[in-house]
Order: sequence, then structure tokens, then C-alpha cells
Amino acid sequence: MATKLITREGYNKLKQEHDYLWNEKRPEITKIVSWAASLGDRSENADYTFNKRILRQIDRRVHFLRKIMPQLQIVDYSPQQEGRVFFGAWVEIENDAGDVKTFRIVGPEEIYGERKDYISIDSPMARAVLKKQVDEEFVVKTPEGEKMWFVNSIRYEKGEGAPGQ
Repeated sequence: MATKLITREGYNKLKQEHDYLWNEKRPEITKIVSWAASLGDRSENADYTFNKRILRQIDRRVHFLRKIMPQLQIVDYSPQQEGRVFFGAWVEIENDAGDVKTFRIVGPEEIYGERKDYISIDSPMARAVLKKQVDEEFVVKTPEGEKMWFVNSIRYEKGEGAPGQ
């Protein structure tokens, strides 16, 4: 079983999603399905078929979360990370053309959703910038060729729940 890295924030979001789906959403949909089933003919009952489909989607997601969560290794901030880019870092980079990008390096399970400024640790950009310091240049291999970038700043969230906070 391969271990996957995740920030504490990301893990808490997955746990919160699991708890919501299992403890609130699923019982609510189950009641609707039971009520719709009690009406008789299920083949033409839109409430039954629609909510039964939602119930299957919930069950699939809960199953996925229960399977993936034991494989996740939470990575908290550590003072030893200061000054270099590691997992969980917010990084601002710039290229020769003056394009500036800011992103956070997180686990693959965290890049989906409303956050567009998160990149996976497995991405070429994250791999290239790891262990770099402020004012250091690095090269990213892209389909268009190699691109040169410059590290402007590095910061870490020293959030609650991390040891020593």
C-alpha cells in the first residue's frame, strides 16, 4: 500500500466531506428513497430513480474516501523547512518575461475543487522547484521545451493542528 502525502488542511477537508456524506446527506437521501419506494411502481417513479442514483454516488465517494484515507500521510509544517521549497509551501515564481505565478505544493488528492492555485507534488513544476531557495533559478521541462523560472518567495502556513503550534 503506497503512502500519499497530504497537508493537514487537505486531510481535514476529506474527513469533513466523509462525515457530512455519511452522517447527514446519506440518511437524508435514504429517507427520500424509502418514501418514494413506498409509493409503489418504481419503474416510473422519478423521485425513486433520481435519489437512488444520488445514493449510489454517495456510496461510491464514501467507499473511495474510506479506502484512501488510511493511505494518506499528513505532513505538517516543520521549522526545518524554512528557506527552501518543500511539500506544503506557498511559492511565488517569475520567468524572464515577467510572468509571475503563485501556488501551493500539495498532494494529488488536494488539487481538485475550488482551489486553482494548488499544484500536485507530482507535477513537473513542483518537482523542479523542490528544495530551491529564494533567488534561485530552476528549469522546468515542458512539451514546448525547457523554461527557466526564478523563486521570488517561499512561505508556509503554520496552521492549527500542527505539532508545536
